[in-house]
Amino acid sequence: MTALIPAHSNDIQTIMKLAKSIWQDHYIHIISQEQLDYMLDKMYSSASLLDQMENQNHEFFIIKEQGIEIGFISIKKTVNEVFLNKFYLLSNQQNKGLGTKVFELLKEKIGSFKTMRLTVNRQNYKSINFYFKNNFKIEAVKDFKIGNGYEMNDFIMVYPQETKCDQRLANC
Repeated sequence: MTALIPAHSNDIQTIMKLAKSIWQDHYIHIISQEQLDYMLDKMYSSASLLDQMENQNHEFFIIKEQGIEIGFISIKKTVNEVFLNKFYLLSNQQNKGLGTKVFELLKEKIGSFKTMRLTVNRQNYKSINFYFKNNFKIEAVKDFKIGNGYEMNDFIMVYPQETKCDQRLANC
């Protein structure tokens, strides 16, 4: 059974361990080891994760399959929009349909929203194709300076939530 479990500060070590494993397997073919180490330290240190949880209003979820931790998600919600900050599965759990299953679970947990946005590295073809498969569209191309001379070269992708329309009530 696949589950999304809300994560809290006591789950930071689990998230750090998953991030290091996932990033090392996945991103080493996209960015340099030096940039990978810099970004892990910047975004996945204990202090950074705690700050994201407590001060930046990021909601984290641990992804479990058959009770085993296989990934994590982080979102930030506003009134009508969700920003999908992080969506990571261990490489040995990919290509099994779990990503789409987890995305559906996430939408159920979130409930109503107008749009969902995310950023994804433009060289991250596997993830881009996953998002296309799940009805995301490229909205913009953007480069973000992240310090130490590094940039993130990303697509901004958007997922429009389908609205349920009742023509009889003319609320479309």
